[in-house]
Amino acid sequence: MTQVVIICIYLAMLIGLGVVSRKFFRGGSADFFVASRSIGPFVLFMSVFGTTMTAFAMVGSTGESYRVGVATFGKIASSSALVHSAVFFLIGLRLWSLGKRNGYMTQIELFRDRFESKGIGYLLFPILVGLIIPYLLVGLLGAGSFIGGVTRGAFPDVFASTGGAIPPWLTSLVICGVVLSYIFMGGVRSAAWANTFQTIVFMIMGVLAFTLISSKLGGFAAASEMANEAKAVRSGNITELQFLSYMFIPLSVGMFPHLFQNFLTSKNSKNFKFMLIAHPISIMVTWIPCILIGYWATGALMPGTDTPIVPGAASSNAVLGIMVGKLSTPIIGGLVGAGVLAAIMSSLDSQFVSVGTMFTRDIVAHGFGKDRFSDGQMVWLARGFITAIVIITFLFTLAEPRSVFTLGVWCFSGYASLFPIVFATIYWKRVTKAGAYAAIIATAICWFMLFKASGYGANGSYLFGGMMPVAAMFAACAITLVVVSLVTKAPSDETLQKFFPTK
Repeated sequence: MTQVVIICIYLAMLIGLGVVSRKFFRGGSADFFVASRSIGPFVLFMSVFGTTMTAFAMVGSTGESYRVGVATFGKIASSSALVHSAVFFLIGLRLWSLGKRNGYMTQIELFRDRFESKGIGYLLFPILVGLIIPYLLVGLLGAGSFIGGVTRGAFPDVFASTGGAIPPWLTSLVICGVVLSYIFMGGVRSAAWANTFQTIVFMIMGVLAFTLISSKLGGFAAASEMANEAKAVRSGNITELQFLSYMFIPLSVGMFPHLFQNFLTSKNSKNFKFMLIAHPISIMVTWIPCILIGYWATGALMPGTDTPIVPGAASSNAVLGIMVGKLSTPIIGGLVGAGVLAAIMSSLDSQFVSVGTMFTRDIVAHGFGKDRFSDGQMVWLARGFITAIVIITFLFTLAEPRSVFTLGVWCFSGYASLFPIVFATIYWKRVTKAGAYAAIIATAICWFMLFKASGYGANGSYLFGGMMPVAAMFAACAITLVVVSLVTKAPSDETLQKFFPTK
């Protein structure tokens, strides 16, 4: 009960933060969608970093380290630390500049202008939203699994079917309600403020969990000696091709619609400097403790006994929650639980706002005319669509669960495979509308075929040609984009001047 009370207090604090941010809400769609482009360097970094560190990073990485070993860090964390910052510098800065100059609030507005096509948005919108739903699922599944692990046995009479733990569906429902409440109050400004607070919380609590679990197991050395090396450090567990192809996945940050929107909130370009330096350091601080907790969980025993802390039949998604629940005090368990929820919710809010922005700007306003609805009506349309997406995502959580890590990889792979399009948009003058259309369609078909071949994510070890499927998707997109662009009509001089102005 102590953990539950602390987590409830934390959720109430988030709602309170939303109430405060509402006082600064200026009432228009520009403020709801991009905070009037007024965010400073610290809040920008916290918002962007918090958005990228989801349940995939905390719950997923711990579970994957437990399931397949410490190579998990090398597969994702080390490459993300380098690739993310490179993408922020090469793509983020340029997108911010174009967005401020031309008044963009979504990626689709940028692509419509660049490719001189009103229809490209109707092709991209279902793909971007379709990929964001599994991303939302990652967060909700991670929250449900963690809270279930922490509260195991707390409610034996009320939740007997789940071993006395709060059921995942109830956790998901509460999380959705809290995030929606403060998003409704202040839009992206509320999300940015909440992300700043939540990023601080989950970074501190992640280190706290790591320190306390290590101490409870007898120290860092003793905890590492307990690990089952046959399970946690396996020879041949990952091939060179598989390891290298993981490098494509972090490119997804260049196509995330919620990160594009976060970039546009920046007050000026200088704000990106702090983010470029702090982001890789923060990834290390966040990922290493989670990976090591998963590593220790492979053989850790309850102090003074021969009983494994993590039962052999436990889901990999629940490993972090079980370790925290069994090796910390109720108060610490509650605080760490709040930290894990902070990591999850700091992504959900930005994603909610981004889908609402795309719907109102790219579907409603574009289809019916910008003057058809008032500024206030546009905000309410966004809120309505956000609610619909949340309901759909929640219903998906009731289906058979998938590994948080595996589901995250497939989601990120979809976005990463579209990276050649955004890169060509801002750096290659010769890219054409036909090339963009062909690349999007080819990538979507490739993603679906490979996802189906993996059993819709059920096979967490699925490879294509010895590499991660993202490599084939990326190649399909890049090759199609280049070939079709070279054999079709180049963009007009007017468009080129708009995106590549001569000094």
